Amino acid sequence: MPANALATLNLVDLLLDAVCVVDAQGRYLFVSPAYERIFGYAADEVLGRPMIELVHPADRERTLDAARGIMAGQDQFHFENRYVRKDGRIAHIRWTARWLAGPGVRVAVAHDISQRKRHEAVQAVLYAISEAAHTAPGLHALCVQIRDVIAGLIPAEGFTVALYDASAQTLSFPPGLEPAGLAEGPISLAQAPAYAQVLRSVEPVRWTPESVTPLPWPAAPPGCRPQAHTCWIGVPLPGPRGPTGVLGLWLQQPSDLEIESDASLLQYIATQVAAAVERKRMHQRLEHMARHDLLTGLPNRAHLHERLQAALHRAQPVGDRVDVLFLDLDDFKRVNDTLGHSAGDQLLREVAQRLRATIPERHLLARLGGDEFVVVVEHGACQSEAADVQTRIGAAFEHPFHIGGTGLLMRPSLGHAVFPDHAGDADSLLTRADAAMYAHKRRAPPRDAQA
Repeated sequence: MPANALATLNLVDLLLDAVCVVDAQGRYLFVSPAYERIFGYAADEVLGRPMIELVHPADRERTLDAARGIMAGQDQFHFENRYVRKDGRIAHIRWTARWLAGPGVRVAVAHDISQRKRHEAVQAVLYAISEAAHTAPGLHALCVQIRDVIAGLIPAEGFTVALYDASAQTLSFPPGLEPAGLAEGPISLAQAPAYAQVLRSVEPVRWTPESVTPLPWPAAPPGCRPQAHTCWIGVPLPGPRGPTGVLGLWLQQPSDLEIESDASLLQYIATQVAAAVERKRMHQRLEHMARHDLLTGLPNRAHLHERLQAALHRAQPVGDRVDVLFLDLDDFKRVNDTLGHSAGDQLLREVAQRLRATIPERHLLARLGGDEFVVVVEHGACQSEAADVQTRIGAAFEHPFHIGGTGLLMRPSLGHAVFPDHAGDADSLLTRADAAMYAHKRRAPPRDAQA
């Protein structure tokens, strides 16, 4: 094609990037056709308008600083900022700009990097949440770390995670993430209708102060006060059998994450959060199974030994005492022989529940195996406190246990050993309490177990 023919073409109109010209006051004088594709505004909607009005509020100050530098003769080749499109979505732009002193205008070329930024955000979320899932010591710590991860990506005013128990139809919030006015949990779905709506719809739901009817505005976490410019987005955490919770975000409008325009990214974040929460829940379940008795749910032998050693380490430097109470059930074998092992298992569960309800939570109750249970009394325990626990244990067996229509009046044999009087380590202390328990059993008169 001859050079004179090329000169007749308006090549600017063919560019995928937008060419913009603004005056010294920053008002649009010219925009190429690509401007509408990138920003959503036609040329006649922006000509004469200050360009700074379309910049994301959080980026306006540094954009003005960059403009002053360009007008001072500093060409710009890779300045990045965010614009709010006509449809409310966020456009990430990389600018090349130069000041033309003769006509007194600033010429800039806008390259849309929104897809690249989205990809970077997805990768950052994936890495950060995966890292949190492996390093957080527990489920609550994981949720707090996830909050911090998302806060680094999204300018959210508030954040929370509601964990859903489908069998009980309740929600619970990790400490520090519970919305104001709502307990740490569990709470009924009726107490959190916005979260309940997300769970029912199984899709992201958005509220603004103008759309509170018929549902009340979702309660915000401490420090977050919804304003007219705030929106709340609730996203279900997906699970294999339905939602496992709700990710709640309080966002500024316009936001980096508007539900209408970028629901897929928001759902991706929720999917990663749900996977991390489920991995942590699975880890906690496995850890609980390794440290607790499967039949009664009480700490098992390994857990008992660990806790008892820790109690002795705390007690030794300050001269405190630690009491170990060892008990088993008299004539338990007769229950298994006459009523069957399933009845024996049920009896052990009932005994564990009754002891757990009787013994103060500050003392450790564990099951060694069979019909043997151990109570550890610490925190500077005095002799009267250990005696009080023994009295409580005796009272727990005053009434019969009803197993399969049969009333069983059981009697425990109880042994008592004290650190440091009777032994100086965990194994020796348990052995001494076990021996004292068998001595008590030999002294006890026989009695029929059936009431």
